Amino acid sequence: MTKADVMTCPHPAGGSVTTLCEGFQKTATMRPDAVALRTPHGEQEITWRQYADRVRTIAAGLAALGVSRGDTVGIMLTNRPEFNLVDTAALHLGAIPFSIYNTSSADQISFLFSNAENKVVITQGSFLPQVTGAKSLVEHIITVDGKHEGTTSLEELEASGKDDFDFDAAWRAVEPADVATLIYTSGTTGPPKGVEITHRNVVAEVNALVPLLEVGPDDTSASYLPHAHIADRVASHYASMMRGMQLTLVADPRAIAQALPDSRPTIWFAVPRVWQKIKAGIESKLATEASGVKQKLAYWAIDVGMQEARARLAGKQPGALLAAQHKVADALVLSKLRQALGLDRLRWASSGAAAIPPSVLEYFHGLGIPVYEVWGMSETTGATTSTSPTDLKPGSVGKAVTGAELKLAEDGELLVRGPVVMPGYRKQPEKTAETIDADGWLHTGDIAEIDADGFVTIIDRKKELIINESGKNMSPTNIENAMKAASALVSQVVAIGDNKPYVSALVVLDPEVVEARRESLGLGDTSPAAVAENPKVIAAVTQAIKDGNERLSRVEQVKRFRILPQVWEPGGEEMTPTMKLKRKPIAEKYGSEIDELYAKSAGPAVIDLG
Repeated sequence: MTKADVMTCPHPAGGSVTTLCEGFQKTATMRPDAVALRTPHGEQEITWRQYADRVRTIAAGLAALGVSRGDTVGIMLTNRPEFNLVDTAALHLGAIPFSIYNTSSADQISFLFSNAENKVVITQGSFLPQVTGAKSLVEHIITVDGKHEGTTSLEELEASGKDDFDFDAAWRAVEPADVATLIYTSGTTGPPKGVEITHRNVVAEVNALVPLLEVGPDDTSASYLPHAHIADRVASHYASMMRGMQLTLVADPRAIAQALPDSRPTIWFAVPRVWQKIKAGIESKLATEASGVKQKLAYWAIDVGMQEARARLAGKQPGALLAAQHKVADALVLSKLRQALGLDRLRWASSGAAAIPPSVLEYFHGLGIPVYEVWGMSETTGATTSTSPTDLKPGSVGKAVTGAELKLAEDGELLVRGPVVMPGYRKQPEKTAETIDADGWLHTGDIAEIDADGFVTIIDRKKELIINESGKNMSPTNIENAMKAASALVSQVVAIGDNKPYVSALVVLDPEVVEARRESLGLGDTSPAAVAENPKVIAAVTQAIKDGNERLSRVEQVKRFRILPQVWEPGGEEMTPTMKLKRKPIAEKYGSEIDELYAKSAGPAVIDLG
């Protein structure tokens, strides 16, 4: 092991650690009787002492199956305490646990298993059809929710460990350069690649975030994103192991808003669409449930909050009158709203994995919920830049975190170097060489700008930029966010215009918002097909597109659009599990609809804004 392989991170109990195993062992002794893992409403609670004991017995059971240092272990589970238990146990063997998106098909799982070469998979009854349908070398299937035909239950596994298994020797043998997990890319541009993340990478990432978040055993968070997502692994699972933060595991990501008032996180990460849905929920509730004086007071308070936030985000001090109004607004409305949302204890919120409209960030700052934007990739072990209370710049993703070097290539591509950068893709040396150059710079594929103060602004993915027939380069994400920010009805927008005379768009509606506005929109039938043809819905979306266009340059403005009679789900044909658009599959699937957007005489489904 070379000196370069060693990276240390301070631990709340004192001293420093170099691997996840070291971190967990120290963490478990700090407050052994405190709750480490729980489910909403405390239906299941596991203390640090119980967590450590079960990690020991699960590790012994896995060792009895032949799992040892360097072996891979597949995990396909919802967000439940058993995930943390089995993942941590595998790590203590020096094994490489990796997660599978729960929306994965048997064919997709076959691809992952062939790349990972795992002989063990840990899952639950609901995913057995996909797991057993996959063509793989898997020899042992462990189920965490009891015994199922052809499987071993977790209880049986824990009872199968051998008395002479040396648990302490196993975890102490784990080295910083050992691979801790595989994060499979979402596959927007081809088959997924297995990003190898080492213990050193994770320790470097946690070390980079400690000065910002100061996360410790008094903090709580809610885990709801897929475990196959680098954000959940680092911001939830690994942060908990390394720093003692309590986790509430939310099995259904769609239920996160309902789980927040119970978990009341102090630190929490959400993807942009979740922040947008929380905002839409507030607006819908005010529009449909509040009335009279109460409604007016709420609207006034939110407006005052946003005025105060705009001044602060612009680096100005609010005037005396606005400051006084804000104090009243916060006492009467905003503080109560934060409590109702379950975000009253939140001291650090962040958004990442995709671009978030600046207006959404401004809205939450106005509510007294400062959301800091981060940027990162699986290949950089998560957050590599971040805004913060002292470094705020709307529209920017902030400055480089500790230990990360940034620079721009000649074409504007953002390059990253440092201990957070992966060693490479599993069994794909040619892909690794394409991504990491001889000087150690990782080519991110993102076009960016870095200002004189070090603030990074992401323009768009290098391969996704729209170049119209006049040669003008445009960011589809910028166009799409302008539309989504204009109306909560709009769930997804796909901007089209590469080698075309103008920009057009496909629009997908949010079924939850449609349902919430059913009465005001006069909807009897809320099926996607019926809603897409409803005159009031069309009018509302048309206005949103027009409002979005106001924020764009003339060449970027959407000239034609159509509302698709479908709902797009994460992990489906159109979106990755992390809700990134699969642009090529969308272009292929909706080819005829796109062609009609550029036809001389378009059909009635096409809305022409001239």
